[in-house]
Amino acid sequence: MQACGLHDAMVRDTLAMALGLAALADVQLHTDIPTDAWSGFEVPAFCQAEGDLGRKMLHAIAQALSGGHPRAVIVGSDAPGLPASHVVGLLDRDADVALGPCDDGGYYAICCRRAHPAMFDGVGWSGPDALAGTRRAAEACGLTVALGEPWYDIDAPADLDRLVREPNAGPHVREWLRRNRPVEWKYEGASVQRQGWSR
Repeated sequence: MQACGLHDAMVRDTLAMALGLAALADVQLHTDIPTDAWSGFEVPAFCQAEGDLGRKMLHAIAQALSGGHPRAVIVGSDAPGLPASHVVGLLDRDADVALGPCDDGGYYAICCRRAHPAMFDGVGWSGPDALAGTRRAAEACGLTVALGEPWYDIDAPADLDRLVREPNAGPHVREWLRRNRPVEWKYEGASVQRQGWSR
């Protein structure tokens, strides 16, 4: 239940950040199932395509580009506190594909001005080589690739330690942390070890 609450908070903060860039981009919400969970944001909502993450992203990118947009950006909802300037930086990159790298080997966002049906072929998702695999696949299709500023995302319980220390987490995530604050924290040097979460 706590994971659902954190996910909801991260989506809300991501939408708020994206809407702050509305002068630069049309904002859409793409979910894996039909839902009205975030209807209060008044953004167009779409269901993702069937298939793995690559197929879902390729479908969304191709739709945006074929609809007349010069670039398409997909931002993951699991990168709390992601600065809007990082997304703007991806939009400014002079490349067919710009990736926002995460320190775990994945990426928090992708920006495309061109796409190719095979640009995600062979990519191992949710692993340490997702960024490198995407870069290889895109370049094999003749697309140029650039990297943006690094950030991090929340994939595993251990990542919650970093989230607790994130000073720029959005208001919804901060409220979630306040209501679900960790108990019995032990500090050892610069590291924080999670001992448990309140219910």
